[in-house]
Amino acid sequence: MARQAALALPWALDPEQMERWLAPVRSGSAILFLDYDGTLTPIVDRPEQATLAESTRALVAALAARCAVTIVTGRDVAVARRLVRLDSVGYAGSHGFDIVGPPGSGLRKEVAVDCLPTLDAAEALLRRALEGIGGALVERKRFSVSAHVRLVAPGDRPRVEAAVAGVASRFPALRRGSGKAVHELRPDRPWDKGAAVLWMVREMGGDPDAVFYVGDDLTDEDAFTRLDGTGVTMVVTAENRPTHARLRLADPGEVESALGRLLAAMPGSR
Repeated sequence: MARQAALALPWALDPEQMERWLAPVRSGSAILFLDYDGTLTPIVDRPEQATLAESTRALVAALAARCAVTIVTGRDVAVARRLVRLDSVGYAGSHGFDIVGPPGSGLRKEVAVDCLPTLDAAEALLRRALEGIGGALVERKRFSVSAHVRLVAPGDRPRVEAAVAGVASRFPALRRGSGKAVHELRPDRPWDKGAAVLWMVREMGGDPDAVFYVGDDLTDEDAFTRLDGTGVTMVVTAENRPTHARLRLADPGEVESALGRLLAAMPGSR
């Protein structure tokens, strides 16, 4: 399916739409994948400020008691675990390069371990390149290096992007990507959030049509694209950007509402 303007998509909380996407939930076959930043939590200026509301944590825990739930994030698995504080869910960190499946699945996968020394070198070079640019934050994750620009003055943001591009040109084994107010260097492998999700569903013996994927970032488009035509994909945005998702939600508050509806429709829920 071709990309569409996000605000032209059906609203996921419309009663007519809910009847459609709740069908696989009622059959007890749902597999749930959730982004973290901007999806379960609001976007914040600094990564460490993205804390999960207790009501959302309780909702995700209740869902995980009834179906396989995985947090799919650009953050490291260890960091995501510390923020989510749930052992009952799986974690696909570093945009899917580091996977620890839901309890009982036995899934464990690390992609591009051989690139770790290259990422170390790229991180050191990028930190030097961004010295003196106010607000520029370098965040090292195990399988990526990020340069955050949310706190950078608009006039200086092209300098950050140029610095990331310059470092990327020094390391052919890495590729450059972008998200919301962030530039990243990752291993140049045919792997992303979408590849990780499809691998997990296949390894768990799940039905792709029963997959639910909710995300807000540009990197979530990799999952929307690979799931195109199967499952339920929801983009979280108030902006009218192009997307391969099939439904829309405005913000994390609406995500929590959708998850509540999903939980209520599951077998065994009251």
